[in-house]
Amino acid sequence: MTYILDFQEIDSTKLALVGGKGANLGELSKIEGIQVPGGFCITTEAYKEIVGSNDEFNALLDQLAKLKADNRKGISETCAKIRQVIEGIQMPENIANEIIRHVEQLGPHNAYAVRSSATAEDLPTASFAGQQDTYLNIIGARAILKHISKCWASLYTDRAVIYRLQHEFDHRKVWLSVVIQKMIFPEVAGIMFTADPVTSNRKVVSIDASFGLGEALVAGLVNADNYKVREDKIIDKKISAKKLAVLATAEGGTKEEEIEADQQNAQSLSDEDIIALQGLGRKIEAHFGKPQDIEWCFADGVFYIVQSRPITTLYPVPQADDQENHVYVSVGHNQMMTDAMKPLGLSFFLLTTSATMRQAGGRLFVDITSMLASPVSRKVILETTLGKSDPLIKDALINITERQDFIKLLPEDQTAAGPGKDDKSRHSIDFNAQLDNDPAIVADLIKTSQHSIEELKQNILSKSGSDLFDFILEHLQQSKKNLFDQRHMGAIMTAFNASSWINEKMNEWLGEKGIADTFSQSVPNNITSEMGLALLDVADAIRPYPEVIEYLQQVKDDNFLDELLQFKGGQESRDAITAYLDKYGMRCVGEIDITKTRWSERPATLVPMILSNIKNFEPGASTRKFEQGQQESLKKEQEILDRLRQLPDGEQKAAATKAKIDLIRTFAGYREYPKYRLINRYFIYKQALLKEAAKLVQAGLIHEKEDIYYLTFEELHEVVRSNKVDYQLINKRKEEYESYKKLTPPRVITSDGEIVAGKYKLENLPAGAIAGLAVSAGVIEGRARVILNMEEADLEEGDILVTSFTDPSWTPLFVSIKGLVTEVGGLMTHGAVIAREYGLPAVVGVDNVTRLIKDGQRIRVNGTDGYVEILSGEQ
Repeated sequence: MTYILDFQEIDSTKLALVGGKGANLGELSKIEGIQVPGGFCITTEAYKEIVGSNDEFNALLDQLAKLKADNRKGISETCAKIRQVIEGIQMPENIANEIIRHVEQLGPHNAYAVRSSATAEDLPTASFAGQQDTYLNIIGARAILKHISKCWASLYTDRAVIYRLQHEFDHRKVWLSVVIQKMIFPEVAGIMFTADPVTSNRKVVSIDASFGLGEALVAGLVNADNYKVREDKIIDKKISAKKLAVLATAEGGTKEEEIEADQQNAQSLSDEDIIALQGLGRKIEAHFGKPQDIEWCFADGVFYIVQSRPITTLYPVPQADDQENHVYVSVGHNQMMTDAMKPLGLSFFLLTTSATMRQAGGRLFVDITSMLASPVSRKVILETTLGKSDPLIKDALINITERQDFIKLLPEDQTAAGPGKDDKSRHSIDFNAQLDNDPAIVADLIKTSQHSIEELKQNILSKSGSDLFDFILEHLQQSKKNLFDQRHMGAIMTAFNASSWINEKMNEWLGEKGIADTFSQSVPNNITSEMGLALLDVADAIRPYPEVIEYLQQVKDDNFLDELLQFKGGQESRDAITAYLDKYGMRCVGEIDITKTRWSERPATLVPMILSNIKNFEPGASTRKFEQGQQESLKKEQEILDRLRQLPDGEQKAAATKAKIDLIRTFAGYREYPKYRLINRYFIYKQALLKEAAKLVQAGLIHEKEDIYYLTFEELHEVVRSNKVDYQLINKRKEEYESYKKLTPPRVITSDGEIVAGKYKLENLPAGAIAGLAVSAGVIEGRARVILNMEEADLEEGDILVTSFTDPSWTPLFVSIKGLVTEVGGLMTHGAVIAREYGLPAVVGVDNVTRLIKDGQRIRVNGTDGYVEILSGEQ
């Protein structure tokens, strides 16, 4: 057994023996020019020998394994017993003697830091920072042995156990090494991040520094100076009042001591030392290959590095093909699906679009750098497209464009594509497209789309193997061309521009905001809102049959459709659900990811929504709701036109307004159809690919069909062509996907890794109100239902839905609610469109709203001005 390893014997391959902290110290010791205080690690083999055969410890661990992260009392009681057991175990003599021998070699009279180093610690995907204990200024062999036992026991502090539960780490697979390291008694110590922890900018080093020992700063006991350095230049300094320092005592341990008054506001490090320290940080970062969180101390003119770990909270930077500055905008925030996507889903979406996109953290980002460089397209982005749909993105982009040195604006007669080329030649979508009020346009677009879907279903049946992939690729390219038919965007933008015109003019002429939202209610041809109403009709078909309802309340799996036939009304109920799935079964949460499970693949997903509709509504609710929206729109139209006619030039104003209202009624519903067509095609492609996957399973090439989701379209094609698969790649992708799921993607990120956050600029915001984007006018009060998983929704009529994002699959829930609040969204995203269609006051783009508002609180949603107020606690 290997119980002791000196730092010089350790590298990253020894993680299982010395834990994350120990492995990193070994690596640091090998970097030329980096000073690391000497020391050694007591390996996990020693820990295993101490606890492995202890019956009381293992019995308590069995108890702990049954507890959930929210059972704080049970965790605390069990952990206290485990720590007591570990500290009470006598250390074997052979291990103790070997530790003492190594201490004597380093210097028996030295003071030492005794640090915990768990195998689940300082990892690339989870830092576990501060979860186990560290003891400073420990003097003498007996004291060191005692504190080693305390470190082992600290693997079961409440915070460490809860953290492991939250990150799904098995307690029995996490072991502890202990680092014994010579103490340095610094004049100054602190922390250095080689990427700015606030903005995530990889080119900015952030240094916190204070007098005395660095552990006091880590623990938040003392104030610190902060220095920002970019490319060897100090760009910012904040000098804090440093009233306390934590110092080592002669007899061992530490003490707090007040800093002399004339030193309290002094700069901890000189400018020269700041620059030197950031240079060391960049050297360490280069060695590890990623941004680092570094603990350092400064004594007698020398910087010592006592720890370095990866910064796990940074969002990955989209990769460019050059070293120029780039600006990336999140696709997920526009598509209302900010979850991580699997590789097959990412590659399919890339094949679907003509935009310049990059991947990062399992999400897609549009590179809009060239558009920001062109005066023409910059204006379009800021004032017409992104600027109108999402004020937070607009504000972030304005922030970037105001930096003269980041994206240089080209001359007026030159675009980023080259001299003399007009921006429209580079972007096939004309965002100023305007159509005449002709309902036949939408009818023709829908008819053409339906025909193409049926044609695809027939043609793909005969394709298999490599031919299937060639067929899909060719079909995707053809569909991409059709997608940019100017009539598609013309229909959408005509309605959008008409709504903007009405809102602007009615506010100017009549002093009323958000009027256009009423005219969007119950418009024809909105496939998504029809989907929500259609599920009310399914409830009507099932409502007369109590045996079916009782059975559905017990449904757990997806075989229930066939089981329905044994009950009275089962055939009618099954037919209603099947007909619904035939039309809408390709939809699901996160549907832009082709790998997501569709309703047709898991029909039980719909059961809670059907039962909710049966409980909350009377028969015929879908017709009544649609007609109510029509009547409200018509009533508002008459009121507005009558008021306009009373104004100077009233007849002309009324006529112009009537024309815009008609455009909204004709074209607004089509906003949802292009995505419905895309998701239809996705499902057809997916079914064909899963047939190929079944063949791969049968041939023994892959373990399960879903393994293909971790390959790109091109990689899967190669597997089918070659009958060879790289399972290491698949397993690596699975691990990456799990880590990506935990990340929160930014709206805007630069090639420096800087996350640029925009702000709302609302006037007269009530005290305590939470600002967002007004997307559907009206004010409503009600009970907040904070729901993160649609399948767990338990709504009653009149509730206000509060969630992260809503894509079209959430629409069936909209029939039960009276208002909507989301963290993600814009003026033209699906949740906003359907909220207007159903007449629901809605505020979107409210950062962290699912944490700011608690489930059950009474809230007020102001969808006219764009804010949310919390009125009371949980009901």
